[in-house]
Amino acid sequence: MSVISVSDLCKVYQMGDVEVPALCGVSFEIEPGEFVAIIGHSGSGKSTLMNMLGCLDTPTSGTYRLDGVETQNLDDDDLARVRSIKLGFVFQQYNLLPRQTALRNVEMPMIYRGVPAGVRKARAATALRMVGMTERMEHRPNQLSGGQQQRVAIARALAGSPAIVLADEPTGALDTKTGEEIMDILTSLNRKQGLTVIIVTHEADVAAYANRVLTLRDGQLISDSRPPKPAAAQKTPEMIL
Repeated sequence: MSVISVSDLCKVYQMGDVEVPALCGVSFEIEPGEFVAIIGHSGSGKSTLMNMLGCLDTPTSGTYRLDGVETQNLDDDDLARVRSIKLGFVFQQYNLLPRQTALRNVEMPMIYRGVPAGVRKARAATALRMVGMTERMEHRPNQLSGGQQQRVAIARALAGSPAIVLADEPTGALDTKTGEEIMDILTSLNRKQGLTVIIVTHEADVAAYANRVLTLRDGQLISDSRPPKPAAAQKTPEMIL
């Protein structure tokens, strides 16, 4: 069964007396374990689509099924529960709490879920180890580089054992080399851990890490492709997972 099924999804925003369509009849399915990039220029609808997939917004019409459940039938509490259990989020700006250590930042979502202290600390430490941050667990965000902060953000997404990781422009605030390191981590999580990974990007070289590329333009899905990988890209990146 598809982990994500989107059918004729539409989103229209009301701006005063004007209706502004952001998504227009988008349909696709994503199977467990896929690595999918959603790509498009500014205004293409990719961020709106990511918000829908992340249960952060609801469609004007159409259906979105997550693990077979129609999300538009869920209330706010149910949507929050789905986000907490099934989804892990990675953002461009990291969204770390500045006064908390890396370990504590990774623990925070589990605190809200009521996970016992000992369990959440062990999970957080394991997640930080997975992204190569064992030696930085007690550092605060201002003591970490941008790439290290993004590693902490990925660990935070992983600690709750989500079925899907959603990454919104995960390399947008990073230099090229650090961005490549972050994409290597996401690729390794997909290939070695079997995580379903969905990234939003406007950069073709970032989308090239994915096995499948959904291209949006003016709110419509204009291409759903599985581009062949060059020989150099077939090798699984050397990672610490």
